[in-house]
Amino acid sequence: MARFVLAGKADCPYYAQAELLADELQRSLPDFRVHKIPILPGQWKEWLESTCQTNGWVHEDSPLVWRELTERGGKGTLLGGFSDFMKHCQDYYGATSDMSTDTMIKIAAVNLETQMSLIAEERRTSLLHLHVWITGALNPTSQILIPHLLSVEVFPKVTAVHLHLLDLDGTEEAMQELRINTEDLALNLLYRVTVHRDLEQAFHKANVIILLDDLSTDGEENDEKVKEASVRYRAYGQLIDQCADKQVKVIVSGDAFASLRCSLLAKTAHSIDSQQFVAMATQLEDAARAIIAKEMKVRPSDVADVFVWGNISGEFFIDLQRAKVFNYRGTISGPAFFSQSVLQILSNRLVRFQLSVASKTGRFTAVSTTHGILRLLKAWLGLSSPEENLSAGVLCSGTFGLPDGLVLSVPVRFTDGQWLMLPDAIDDEIKERLQLCVNELHQVCFIP
Repeated sequence: MARFVLAGKADCPYYAQAELLADELQRSLPDFRVHKIPILPGQWKEWLESTCQTNGWVHEDSPLVWRELTERGGKGTLLGGFSDFMKHCQDYYGATSDMSTDTMIKIAAVNLETQMSLIAEERRTSLLHLHVWITGALNPTSQILIPHLLSVEVFPKVTAVHLHLLDLDGTEEAMQELRINTEDLALNLLYRVTVHRDLEQAFHKANVIILLDDLSTDGEENDEKVKEASVRYRAYGQLIDQCADKQVKVIVSGDAFASLRCSLLAKTAHSIDSQQFVAMATQLEDAARAIIAKEMKVRPSDVADVFVWGNISGEFFIDLQRAKVFNYRGTISGPAFFSQSVLQILSNRLVRFQLSVASKTGRFTAVSTTHGILRLLKAWLGLSSPEENLSAGVLCSGTFGLPDGLVLSVPVRFTDGQWLMLPDAIDDEIKERLQLCVNELHQVCFIP
């Protein structure tokens, strides 16, 4: 299926002409799909630079057109600008547009007026300021995450963000320095930065919460750290229940007790759907994809559907049963949308790969953690391909015959802001291996 993304300045005549031709093709061709992204003129430059930098493209004018491979996920293939899109439509579909310049200008003016009206309506009917909370704010990940998080790439429809930085272990001097450094970034979406060193106002009006608390076990007894995490996250859960928006999106990150911390939040915040709590496993998945890609001499983005099952901070395993690779130059090769089974290609080397990936249970860098958070959040907000599958720690309430109340990493797909497990991804062998992860989690969860 051909799925094109057409983005451009809302007042651009060429965007208007390309938009009408794309609409006509979508009506007449069952396998042609187009997603349109009109951007206000004042925001176009930043949006274009961010999009091109993320995807490794070079483009300067409006509109910008790319093709997404719906079965693959990830970034698409750049088609180009107005002339490139028109030529593609003529060559492949025999379609063209003979719109006059005056008509193009009139339609562009209507597009701009419509877009401004939609934004004005959204401002009247939704919160003007999105409240984003980051706990463990002095964690090095926070400083890398903030400039990428507060961008139109992550929040394309948000007008302003009130950023709340919470760190219960931070000094007043360190927190104020973090506030000043964040303000000095002069981010377009940043409305205000507020720092917190206690729970007095924690999670008030929160729309997005990212938990980065450093609860590593270095130099301390594991049981003591579990008790500390339990006390803190039960308090967090109660405050989220009382103070946060009921549709809040909560992401639990970190190297220690991720599954336990997420389950404590989900069980303590009684008035909020457990679907709103997710523990991040994408950093493990990305590490596996990178190892496989290096061996197969492709890019990590060419490897898809690598799944992580189990206890994110403990006993987990990598599942390659559905893993696919694109752009692999072997005995069989094909165009960009052609994929092959990773298992079939790796053959006898599979065991060595799994051992290599499974051994990467140490601390992840701030860069890899940031990338994992952004990938998960974009999928949750509907900004990724609707066909993308990824690994996430979610509350498995009786699913796959597992006990209620445990958070395990499983393959999911986000649809309309909700995650859905992939039921056909599990078999008897995976169920058996998951039971080992469950046993380990039970030992952690029932430490008094």
